Amino acid sequence: MTPVLFLVHGSSMGGLSTFDLTVPGSTNYSMMDRFVRYGFDVWTMDHEGYGRSSRTAGNSDIASGVADLRAAMDVVRRETGASRAHFFGESSGGIRAAAFAAAAPESVDRLRLSAYSHTGKGSSTLANRAKDVEFYRTHNRRPATRELYRSIFTRDKVGTADPAVGDALADAELKYGDTVPTGTYLDMVTKLPIVDPANVKAPVFMARGEFDGISSQADLLDFFAALANSDRQFVEIPGAAHSLVLGYNRERFWFALNAFLNAPSRVDHAGA
Repeated sequence: MTPVLFLVHGSSMGGLSTFDLTVPGSTNYSMMDRFVRYGFDVWTMDHEGYGRSSRTAGNSDIASGVADLRAAMDVVRRETGASRAHFFGESSGGIRAAAFAAAAPESVDRLRLSAYSHTGKGSSTLANRAKDVEFYRTHNRRPATRELYRSIFTRDKVGTADPAVGDALADAELKYGDTVPTGTYLDMVTKLPIVDPANVKAPVFMARGEFDGISSQADLLDFFAALANSDRQFVEIPGAAHSLVLGYNRERFWFALNAFLNAPSRVDHAGA
């Protein structure tokens, strides 16, 4: 059976915009296409309030994201016959994926997280977002502008992504409207840490961009050290910032991620 890889998007854009983006004049931006070539059955979805999904009265917080993933796995099981899937989440998508892995360990094979947030300590990005916490408390949606999408690739370190990517992302997202849910932003400035690493039983791969402002290396290593499973890897991608999926050095990230998914099985000596 072809292994299933499920990709979980972050706070400001939906599944296909993140993982199957077309950038005019460029190639090889689709993580979905790449991992199909690597031999996976690749899935993604738009969480509540994003992309093609329904607009509701909810704010699409982390808890509702876990419920979305439960529903998605029901579809994956029905369509593929697979009882489990590998999961990858970027940014708040990583928190969704990790929370799902803790809540439904029977559904998760190997878990991969990038641009993750643990406690938020030392995060310049979250410190800036916290200034608008009352807006997030009182509004279920926030503005999504072309400048927002461009800023994802410039706020930490200019030169880590092609400027054309921000505009391509804006073109892909703004056709669905000019707002996105506030739930993950609110959770990340008021509820961290959301996931207890001791409750994540799956093997875990964590990746951080060298210049990512969403979390410090030290904070992520605290999470990494407390993971329940000793089958774990931590990788820092040089020359990258927040979005490893869409930056210049995405090929290095994909290489490391694929290697983790295809690692040989662990061997323990009988006398050990």
